[in-house]
Amino acid sequence: MTDQPPVPPRKRLTASKTPRLKGATRVPSASAQDRRLRMIESKRTSILHAALELFSRFGLHGTSLDQVATQADVSKTNLLYYFGSKEELYINVLRQLLEVWLQPLQAFSVEQDPVEAIREYLRVKLELSRDHPAESRLFCMEIMQGAPLLLGELQQPLHDLVENKVAVIQAWIDAGKLAPIAPHHLIFSLWATTQHYADFRVQVEAVAGKTLDDPAFFEETLRSLQALILDGVRPR
Repeated sequence: MTDQPPVPPRKRLTASKTPRLKGATRVPSASAQDRRLRMIESKRTSILHAALELFSRFGLHGTSLDQVATQADVSKTNLLYYFGSKEELYINVLRQLLEVWLQPLQAFSVEQDPVEAIREYLRVKLELSRDHPAESRLFCMEIMQGAPLLLGELQQPLHDLVENKVAVIQAWIDAGKLAPIAPHHLIFSLWATTQHYADFRVQVEAVAGKTLDDPAFFEETLRSLQALILDGVRPR
């Protein structure tokens, strides 16, 4: 039998020397993923903000994706990566503004003192009219056109929220904490009186010479609306 040459010992591969498989991709670190998510959210927010400004001034049909892309400082191709069409972008803007405008109403609960709850609601809604007039104008524009792209949101989430708060208001009435009024009409009146100062901002300024941006006029408006509404709903 012939002697076989000794087999050299196999070298142990350390983690740093482990060969990379051909075609393998490196998994991004958690910090890199966070940065990418923040960048995506920032770009998406910029596009929505630009779209809101343009849609609220020119409407859906009077606004082009090129205008939105220019306003948001992105390419049209990049915009279409986030939103597949102008209609999809428009619907996302409407959903976002609807969420902002309805958030104060969601706070109504049976446990609250109704007069204080309505007093605070009026303040918050007036602040929204002052700080977010574009959102209110766009919502008003969509409603006046028959809400062709927002009808589903109005018939389901908005309807359900309002019915829930109607039940809260009715509970206040049944407990003798509010005058016997129709809850739906109270909600409609709260919307109408507060959003008027955003939707008809130009008219308000033309007649009164001021807008809600004037702190003194804001407080005067708030006190007036609180007196009008609260004197009407207090138990008698």
